[in-house]
Amino acid sequence: MKDQNFLKENNARHMWHPMGHPGDAQKDAPKIISRAEGVHIFDIDGHSTVDAVGGLWNVNLGYSNDVVKQAIADQLFQLPYYSAFAGTSNPTAIELSYVLKEFFAEDGMVRSFITSGGSDSVETTLRLARQYHRLRGEPTRTKFLSLKKGYHGTHFGGASVNGNNRFRTAYEPLLPGCFHLPAPYAYRNPFDETDPARLADLIASAMVDEIEFQGASTIAAFIMEPILGAGGVIIPHESFMSKMREICDRYGILLIADEVITGFGRTGDWSGSRHWGVQPDMMSTAKGITSGYFPVGAVMIGEKVTDVFEQDQTGEGAIYHGYTYSAHPVGAAAAIANIGEMQRLELTGNAAVRGAQLYQGVLALAEKYDIIGDVRGGHGLMMGIELVSDRTTKAPMDLATMKRIHQATYDAGSMVRLGGNNILMSPPLIITDVEIDVILSALDAGLSAA
Repeated sequence: MKDQNFLKENNARHMWHPMGHPGDAQKDAPKIISRAEGVHIFDIDGHSTVDAVGGLWNVNLGYSNDVVKQAIADQLFQLPYYSAFAGTSNPTAIELSYVLKEFFAEDGMVRSFITSGGSDSVETTLRLARQYHRLRGEPTRTKFLSLKKGYHGTHFGGASVNGNNRFRTAYEPLLPGCFHLPAPYAYRNPFDETDPARLADLIASAMVDEIEFQGASTIAAFIMEPILGAGGVIIPHESFMSKMREICDRYGILLIADEVITGFGRTGDWSGSRHWGVQPDMMSTAKGITSGYFPVGAVMIGEKVTDVFEQDQTGEGAIYHGYTYSAHPVGAAAAIANIGEMQRLELTGNAAVRGAQLYQGVLALAEKYDIIGDVRGGHGLMMGIELVSDRTTKAPMDLATMKRIHQATYDAGSMVRLGGNNILMSPPLIITDVEIDVILSALDAGLSAA
């Protein structure tokens, strides 16, 4: 590794960073994270913090799992790469497909399409949804419904169904035929409805109205996160997803669960859909599938969809879609080892217990700081804290203050993430009670800086 002076001098000079303005990065250089251990990250100056972001919602096993690292090393020596396009496969990808089928059996998933990450997985579900309806003789079903505040990656399809304009406006026009419903966001919604159950009913009615306005025969799929992550950790009422399932079934629309964040234990169960007792038709997954040790994603596909493709006799069921690194053998080895380790350590249980501890701790901070407008958590290790300049008007906290809180929290020992006027947290699922207390203490210091 180059010396510190070189790294600091060249930081953000030659590389544009995702999700930020390149000019801002040059004026205010990003933190250089040089190593990590357990749930701690260390910057180039040696400052240690508990990583309450978990990389980017994904480092479920923490940074020091030797089993996953060894699996990657072994596979590199055995077979570092070969294409999985039709005609060739590799042993590790075959094993992963079996592991995933068993892992998501409770969700009704029977097949997988292995990708390079979450945006790839979402794009794949949208394509397969359109193709599914063509195979069934309904080629007019091309439109998609999704939720405002939902996040579905950054490809053109994913950005088109995204429900946050930050990821859309600079790139429009996007994919036509994408329509957005109000989010199950009890703190802010167009109905001024604070009862989550009543809000779920109102959104269900809005969905039916939109379907009938568009024409059910034009809609391919509805995509939603079981818990809306990047939009602020918006947790729907327990009835919400099942209402969406029933409406989709009534109108012949596929239900896609975007489990990129919520899959693999983050919510305190192995999938977010299980929390709500719903089996989707397809699931997009990534992130926790390898705990960030290698870029991998997977689309999981239910029997209703697979039967249509596999029983096709016309040749139109051929999937002319894929990625150079689909079913990458090294990525497959990382995923197999990672899933096995998460199951062995029973991380869903720890996510539930430590998530409850974090949630209660933040609720206590809300009693202390009136800049906390809303606290959203309690379902595993996903936490959203919405900051306001006035609790009565719910005016969002300004960016300068948010940045000051972020820096003060980091200085006090924890890395958190900003999402607009929200503080977002998703620490590794191996985190201990002591480390949760460090996060809460650092948040206390950060909030006091405001």
